Amino acid sequence: MSVLSHLKPEKVWQYFEDICQVPRPSKQEDQIIEFLLDFAKKHNLEAKRDEIGNVLIKKPASPGYENRKTVVLQSHMDMVCEKNKEVEFDFNKDAIQPVIDGEWVTANGTTLGADDGIGVAAEMALLTADDIKHPALECLFTVDEETGLTGAFALQPGFFEGKILLNLDSEDEGEIFIGCAGGIDTLAGFDYKKREVPEGHKAIRLTVNGLKGGHSGDEIDKGLGNSNKILNRFLLDMQEKFGMRLAHFDGGNMRNAIPREAFAVITVPSKNIDSVIEEYEAFGKALFNEYHIIEPGINFVSEKVDTPEFVINKSVQRELLLAIYACPHGVHRWSPAIPGFVETSTNLASVKFKNDKIEVVTSQRSSLESGKADIRDMVASVFHLAGADVKHTDGYPGWEPKPDSEILKVAEASYKRLFDKDPVVRAIHAGLECGLFLEKYPYLDMISFGPQLRDVHSPDERIEIRTVDMWWKHLLDILEHFPEK
Repeated sequence: MSVLSHLKPEKVWQYFEDICQVPRPSKQEDQIIEFLLDFAKKHNLEAKRDEIGNVLIKKPASPGYENRKTVVLQSHMDMVCEKNKEVEFDFNKDAIQPVIDGEWVTANGTTLGADDGIGVAAEMALLTADDIKHPALECLFTVDEETGLTGAFALQPGFFEGKILLNLDSEDEGEIFIGCAGGIDTLAGFDYKKREVPEGHKAIRLTVNGLKGGHSGDEIDKGLGNSNKILNRFLLDMQEKFGMRLAHFDGGNMRNAIPREAFAVITVPSKNIDSVIEEYEAFGKALFNEYHIIEPGINFVSEKVDTPEFVINKSVQRELLLAIYACPHGVHRWSPAIPGFVETSTNLASVKFKNDKIEVVTSQRSSLESGKADIRDMVASVFHLAGADVKHTDGYPGWEPKPDSEILKVAEASYKRLFDKDPVVRAIHAGLECGLFLEKYPYLDMISFGPQLRDVHSPDERIEIRTVDMWWKHLLDILEHFPEK
């Protein structure tokens, strides 16, 4: 049964609900690619895909709009796959279950995928509409935006022809974005050796959960808890007090999500095990007091478990815990030019044990290339000092604002006409694909806008129903008043 079919605009919500049925994890978009190509074939629309999987679907201008400039409408197909620990869900096979919760649509214990499924749905609705005034449409659907911007990186010149691009991947209704941060990931690897569990040691599993998590760009300024940093505080203390030995540490998943959960398996002398559990309870109370205003759901769990097969060698344990403690996380520099705007930040995203290596993933963002390089090198220095192997991804460029943009003026006038108020025009600290598009298509005139989304990249992700209708009306009015050739 349809859950969303009665919501307005009907076609957008209908297509969004259809998209929810199609698995589309980042780097595994085959099913959504076929879904889009089948959709184009069914509606007799010209379509093509490139080698990496990006899809372009075209539609001629509506009658009377042949003299308007072609518009490129762009969204990404993939979604962040996060779920609550207790939820049984396979993102490679199962359908997202949308739920109406008051004024919002959310999902049943998983990310919703409105980032950026709602953009894909809006493009599909435009492509099948026969009662909308619009210029020639080139609808671009890119792959793997969330875990590497792979589709945007691989996009070749000439794949589309339009010179004005509307990016439908923003999360704040009433705001038009004309710039974004660039980013890069810094990865640290620790080689460890397995050691026998010391005689007389017993094991405890320590968990931090209940944090909000969220987007490491948009929400890095909120002071949200980082599960890796919080748990590590306790582990380092237990190392000094009780000779704790570390068997496992696992926290966070996505490079662009603030980590919500982390757990560790440790061993301590059996005579100290109750003391450690008492210390963790006290630590939990202290951290609740520290975070309860911004993180009211923060939770600490300790449980005695079976003795693990091994612990890691002492030297690497010490280096790892010190490095995680010292590694910066959060806002590094506020913009001196734009009050309240984050210029540079870093996210300590995940800690994973993989075979005989421990991998720590961090992600840096800045609206300045020099700022991005500075925070990148700062994070790298911490891990170099700890003896880790450090490498960086290629990174992606920012998108420099152009306040005199032709399409921005159209969008501003449209919003004012529809809602009798001015939109907010600003840059965003999150990364968008727009900066990469400019490398291949330097002449592009672009804006980004969308409905109201909150807590994206987490199972609390939700989209405000009324703002989807507002955003849709704004989009249609922009197309109706699109510049002439």
